[in-house]
Amino acid sequence: MTRKVWTGAAGSLALALVLSACGGSDGKDAAGTATNDARGAITFATGKDLTGTIQKLVKKWNDAHPKEQVRIVELPEDGDQTRQQLVQNAQIKSDAYDVIRLDAVWTAEFAARRWVLPLDESKLDPSTFVPAALETGKYRGKLYAAPWLTGTGILYYRTDLLEAAGVKDPPKTWAEMQAACEKVKETDEGKDADCFAGQYDKYEGLTVNYSEAVQSAGGTVFDASGKPQVTTPQAKAGLQFLVDGFKNGTIPSKGITLKEEESRRAFQDGQLVFHRNWAYVYALAAAKDGTSKVNGKFDIAPLPGKDGVGSGTLGGNNLSVSAFSKHQATSRDFIQYIVSLDVQREYNKEQSFPLSRAALYDDPALIKQYPYLPVMKKSLETAKPRPVVVKYNEVTAAIQDHVTAAITGKKTTDQAATELQTALAGLAD
Repeated sequence: MTRKVWTGAAGSLALALVLSACGGSDGKDAAGTATNDARGAITFATGKDLTGTIQKLVKKWNDAHPKEQVRIVELPEDGDQTRQQLVQNAQIKSDAYDVIRLDAVWTAEFAARRWVLPLDESKLDPSTFVPAALETGKYRGKLYAAPWLTGTGILYYRTDLLEAAGVKDPPKTWAEMQAACEKVKETDEGKDADCFAGQYDKYEGLTVNYSEAVQSAGGTVFDASGKPQVTTPQAKAGLQFLVDGFKNGTIPSKGITLKEEESRRAFQDGQLVFHRNWAYVYALAAAKDGTSKVNGKFDIAPLPGKDGVGSGTLGGNNLSVSAFSKHQATSRDFIQYIVSLDVQREYNKEQSFPLSRAALYDDPALIKQYPYLPVMKKSLETAKPRPVVVKYNEVTAAIQDHVTAAITGKKTTDQAATELQTALAGLAD
């Protein structure tokens, strides 16, 4: 499955480098942030490279650009620690990082504070990106972060248990899911299995699952103008789905402690009929080495919703040029290289996280390697980003506080929604 990566692009970029000025020129963008067209060595601040593939891709760049070497800087695995480190560097206007990997929900904060620079969309061929992924890199209509890793929540389900219960198709609605679970519970094979679980511990995963429930009921957490809308009938219906799930046993009581890995293990150990999680679970659940009890016994579908197919929340990481980089021209070109179709295809062969170029979801070789891709493509068509707000950390904390109070029975749905609306209104841009 090896292919030559970025051959034509390498040639054109090399020519562009010869024609461009080595020193570059200084200036300011429309917001008054200092910019430059300088070239030279840069650093790439990214997550831990578990497969070593990023190192290989950076080496190919370095081999083709001896005067513009890229050095990888691995950031902490914990997302909060990563953000803190990037914020601290930006606050002191450090040039330690040139290209930075941002969680999709950090775009607004870093753009609004002028810590990252706008990108020229035309040089990235925006029409070839997954549309939803492209939107996560924008703030107030401008692209500040090139889409790289993307993805959304999908529904894992036990094909063997549904078959034993006489259920032919995966559910498209919450009611269908609950009805399927009731039938499964009546069988010998599924009498001990819990119905459904996502991620409901008090952390970022709860914000994601709550947002998905609201969207899947036809609501939205924030509207297009940035105003919270969590007291609408649709938003309350989404929260009520979670509240009722814990009350009626659709979601097991242990669900209140589940994060991605805990819930993944529960599904992989055969404890769940349905499970909401990200694409990375697929390969682990399909493992043939004895670590998965559901190998060959599960499949995937888009998330169900209140009245039809639901809406997942977008995850992912994008790439930005630091406003304090001394070599911004090289940084821009490196981003174009990393997010290009051929380089993404090469990266995709080594790891299963969904990427941002739409063509990858129709690639026969990749579909054979990752059978979830067609379902992911369909799910991305209805997926939505988490709230695009500058004070995202405060927003997600408020959501976690009030949603936790609702699903644990400390507040009614109406009370939690009303108080959350007030809290979010004070945090809106």
